[in-house]
Amino acid sequence: MQLDTMMEAIEVLARERGVAVEAILDAFANALVAAYKRSPGAAEEARVTIDPDSGEVTVYAQVLDEDGNVIDEWEDTPEGEAFGRIAAQSFKQVMQHKLREAKRELVYDMYEGREGDLVTGLVQQVDYRSVILDLGDAEAILPGSERIPFERLERGNRVKALIIEVRNEGKGAQIVVSRSHPDLVRRLLELEVPELNDGTVEIVNIAREPGHRTKIAVISNDPNVDPKGACVGARGARVRQVVNELRGEKVDVVQWRDDIGQFIAEALGPAKVQEVRIDEETKTADVIVSEHQLSLAIGKEGQNARLAARLSGYKVDIHPDRPPEPPEAEEQGSDEDATPADETAGATTDSGEETVESASDAEPATEEPSTEESAVGQAPAEDDAAVVDPGEDVEVDAEPAPAAEADDAAEEAMPEASVTEQDDEDAMSTDERAANDDESE
Repeated sequence: MQLDTMMEAIEVLARERGVAVEAILDAFANALVAAYKRSPGAAEEARVTIDPDSGEVTVYAQVLDEDGNVIDEWEDTPEGEAFGRIAAQSFKQVMQHKLREAKRELVYDMYEGREGDLVTGLVQQVDYRSVILDLGDAEAILPGSERIPFERLERGNRVKALIIEVRNEGKGAQIVVSRSHPDLVRRLLELEVPELNDGTVEIVNIAREPGHRTKIAVISNDPNVDPKGACVGARGARVRQVVNELRGEKVDVVQWRDDIGQFIAEALGPAKVQEVRIDEETKTADVIVSEHQLSLAIGKEGQNARLAARLSGYKVDIHPDRPPEPPEAEEQGSDEDATPADETAGATTDSGEETVESASDAEPATEEPSTEESAVGQAPAEDDAAVVDPGEDVEVDAEPAPAAEADDAAEEAMPEASVTEQDDEDAMSTDERAANDDESE
């Protein structure tokens, strides 16, 4: 390789890898020293200089004393192809090592102090312990403890993660990221909501159970801006992007209230709360909900109530609102002094059926009563509301006598009328037969 060509390659490599040319030349000089020591007749110690303009290489052999001081030095640049091949191989090895070191230092300088930033990477390697993400200019490690539970990541998937730590170890900079940290939701929401970036809307607190549900408390610094609506977006478009990135994790946005009772009631959504009683001394909130809203307010395995408690900072106790119990039926049934009317009014459907059956059994099994008798008998004597006035009973009893006499007179008149009509019919039929005989003659 010619010297000018070598210098051009070093400059290109320095630009691509972001490494200084001086660092590469120093690595090249060390490689040439190693190559010189392996050549025949080489001195035990030597140093190499490289002209950065021309690329000319000069080797100086050295003699050192016991303290490491140079007591003698002369030029001893080997000639021939052997030195060139050895130098090229040594240069390649040393260059790889130096470039790795330079890259590690560069990565550490690039990501130092960026804890809390959001990064995007491609899944490069997955195992049960960790996931390796390729960030483009660096690699990040996603430990198993920082993964979303039950989230399935495959090689080639593009995911977003939060930087939680940057360490400079012997092997280089190590970037640790997380997908279960609550601030990941904050950063994802800031990408979709401009009002969070300009300070119009602020996130007060975040309570998260990764992979299941997240509740976010927001407040607006502008009275004309609805903080909840700004974060949710039109038809939920903004918050939907966050949900998609979190693989379907539910995200609830709650507006922060100065009234802590009202805030806890909204934080327990989608359940509907009837009343919240706050105890400021013990930081406890007693929440009253209806019977059918109790399971919804508590949530699966207490998740909804737990997140509301984290979001508000209060201990949340949820109680059902049970209506007062009616009077015991046993007291009514055991009261022997109660009148039949009271028993009928306080009975259930079953006891009412028994009352009807007993009334039907009390009816006489003799001949059917007349219409007037049925009308009077429909009102049981035991029912106060159904008792008939005594004056009406007298009038009802006086009417049947004339009606009976009229019926008897009609019955006596009916046979006579029927006999007369029969005689007229017999006479008419005799005259008709006589007329017919005359006509036949």
